Formats: sequence, structure tokens, C-alpha cells
Amino acid sequence: MSNNSIFLLKKRSLKGKESDMRQLAKDIDGFLNEVILQAENQHEILIGHCTSEVALTNTQEHILMLLSEESLTNSELARRLNVSQAAVTKAIKSLVKEGMLETSKDPKDARVIFYQLTDLARPIAEEHHHHHEHTLLTYEQVATQFTPNEQKVIQRFLTALVGEIK
Repeated sequence: MSNNSIFLLKKRSLKGKESDMRQLAKDIDGFLNEVILQAENQHEILIGHCTSEVALTNTQEHILMLLSEESLTNSELARRLNVSQAAVTKAIKSLVKEGMLETSKDPKDARVIFYQLTDLARPIAEEHHHHHEHTLLTYEQVATQFTPNEQKVIQRFLTALVGEIK
């Protein structure tokens, strides 16, 4: 085989790798666009659908789930959800109006208001928690299709991608 033939084979191999890389980039782009479409106006992405007949936003359901663990203030909820306090205030007003939340004042500082679930909200909060668990189990099931080394590569890729997005 001549040097020219070897050069052409290497060139074709590199072109094949470039087109494979381009296809991978397009696949990543398609995946992220699908995530954006699914996540539009949502706080998080959950697999499946909640079966509760109460029409709540994803953020409201997540607030209920957080409050099922402990009483929290508006600012604590905003921090944990990574949303504005105004967004939390809007969601909470609706939940209070629907009878799902009640308030109590901090005994040390009456200006600080804590929110707690009512009995009406507890089953919805529990369902949202189960929905989270179902989503995590689905991710785990998908991940088991890959070897431990492949899982490490996926994890490194996701970490790097999130770093680029931020």
C-alpha cells in the first residue's frame, strides 16, 4: 500500500469521525430542544403524569412536597426551588386560597411567616414525591443499560455540558 493510499484512508477515517461527531452534536441539540419543549413553564421535568385531579402547576406541587417535610418561609422556598420570591408568592396565594396551605408566625419575629400543609394537600404532596421517585428510578433503569465505565463517561459529559450551559 502506498503512502498516498494510507493518507487517503486516514483522511476518510477522520472525515468519518467528523461526521460522527457532527451527528452526535445534532443528537445532543435535538435532545436539549426536546427537554426545553417538555420543561416549558415547569420547574422540573418528571417522567409520567401526576394522577391528582387537582389542577396545580409543577411549582405548586413542588412547594407542597417541600412543605410536607417541614414548615418553610417564602424566601426559603424560593431558594430551594431556585425561583424568585415573587413566583413563590404567586403560587402560595393560590394554594392558600384553595385551602392547601395555612400560615403561622415565627414566635421570635412576627414578620416571618411559615407555611404548612393542610390535610387536603398531604395526598397531593405525597403523590408528587412518588412522581419524583418514579423519575429517578427511570433514570436508574436507563443507566443500567450502560457499563460502569460508560456511566462515568455519561456523568462526565453531563457535568461538562451543564458547566457550559451555566
